[in-house]
Amino acid sequence: MELLIISGRSGSGKSTALHQLEDEGYYCIDNLPVSLLPALVKEASCDAFGHFRGTAVCIDARNAWMDLKNFSAVMASLPPSVTSRVLFLDAEDSALTKRFSETRRRHPLSNEIVPLAEAIEKESELLEPISSAATLMLDTSQMTIYDLRDAIKQLLVGKDSATMSVLFQSFGFKRGVPSDADLVFDVRMLPNPHWVSKLRLLSGRDQPVKDFLEEQPLTGELFCDICMFLDKWLPRYRDSNRSYMNIALGCTGGQHRSVYLAERLYKHYQDELAQVHLRHRELQ
Repeated sequence: MELLIISGRSGSGKSTALHQLEDEGYYCIDNLPVSLLPALVKEASCDAFGHFRGTAVCIDARNAWMDLKNFSAVMASLPPSVTSRVLFLDAEDSALTKRFSETRRRHPLSNEIVPLAEAIEKESELLEPISSAATLMLDTSQMTIYDLRDAIKQLLVGKDSATMSVLFQSFGFKRGVPSDADLVFDVRMLPNPHWVSKLRLLSGRDQPVKDFLEEQPLTGELFCDICMFLDKWLPRYRDSNRSYMNIALGCTGGQHRSVYLAERLYKHYQDELAQVHLRHRELQ
């Protein structure tokens, strides 16, 4: 199994890195105690975790100091079947201070007695066992969140292996547009099976409704136009570091037309995209 360890000083971008790996298909855990690494590896090696690309954990200064000191020994105790890499993120003290000032978040080691500057310095000492064992180091001082996400893909995943997850979702306008939709296609111009009595209680997944819609010339035209749009623009979204796209198709009730088109698009792109998902909001 593949094990990725993400560590670094607070404010260096560990959460962003972990979120990117989660988007890439890794099973991710934040703030794992070092002493639990062997148990995690044993559990994550089971078949139930086989659909994940690997396991990624964030280990930081919130750990017990003795566990941090024993980091190398714990890593050495892992089975030979485990392929591990350790990425240590860091930034200049001035950059870390600026980030905490902008977000107004408290440093995990600072308090009424320990000021921010002293907490940042203390954190370096606590994490030295991990930084010295790191296989990869990354200075994020001048990076934006998008630069960091791209760097994580290049360093840990690989430029060509990163994929974008696409969700095709049907919905009904009478209940509102999904708030998390990235692209919305209104398909209410298609003839509505609702007004055919024998189709009213069926959905777009039922063959009689499919036959009805496929008899309409507009259905084929709309499907082709949507495919042409997606074929052109989905690669652009992916290249701009988008890891997830929610494509929503809406009709009046979310039962017939939008369901049919979402199903058809899902089947069409199953062979073209690595990660494609389907959801019918009003049928659930």
